[in-house]
Amino acid sequence: MTASYDTAHDIPEVIDRREGPYGEVVLRRHGGLLQIIANGCFLMDTSDGRSERRLVDAALDALVGPDGPDGLDSPDGRTAPEVLIGGLGVGFSLAHAAADPRWGRITVVERERAVIDWHRSGPLAEWSADALADPRTEIVEVDLVAHVHETSDTYDALCLDIDNGPGWTVTEGNESLYSRAGLAACARVLRPGGVLAVWSAAPAPDFARSLQNAGFQRVRTEEIPVARGVPDAVHLAVRPG
Repeated sequence: MTASYDTAHDIPEVIDRREGPYGEVVLRRHGGLLQIIANGCFLMDTSDGRSERRLVDAALDALVGPDGPDGLDSPDGRTAPEVLIGGLGVGFSLAHAAADPRWGRITVVERERAVIDWHRSGPLAEWSADALADPRTEIVEVDLVAHVHETSDTYDALCLDIDNGPGWTVTEGNESLYSRAGLAACARVLRPGGVLAVWSAAPAPDFARSLQNAGFQRVRTEEIPVARGVPDAVHLAVRPG
């Protein structure tokens, strides 16, 4: 969700504006960038993507290591870890996961039909067309908060990028995801030893403590430098085996 200000003197052009069940969502062009705005709040743009890609890589590294094998030794015969990505956004995380053959099933949960449409048949297809065509990829149109409470599926990794951070949520309902009950729901969809990775626009020490209090192990925070301001962060935690 890293923003760029190189085009600050350009006038943003609204490409599409939708009113959905969670409010207004807008796709606009700002100079050479595409931006997603939800209820007037800037979410993300196509300027960089380093921290979104690191979100995916950090989760996989925690599972198999940066130079690890092509898959996991799983008792159910799976040969590759499966990931649930919360939030399609501009497609950086999905595209990066699909470009790595070590991942198995890649499920992306996105609650905004508009965002899905912009990827399937709109301007954001430039970033995600190959990933959407990958047979490992599935897009599920649902609210992530509801999904982690209701789904019967489980995964080896859960990568969350639906807010600007645990303390800077896009909608009020998302706050519950970072509570003890919400983190318990995240753990529920993770297999034993599974990794939770959460993107944040800044390091959130209180959230790291919340992860520990919720029973996660190996809690740590990676900081990713950005062009200006405080670094982005990826919070990592492991469900006990």
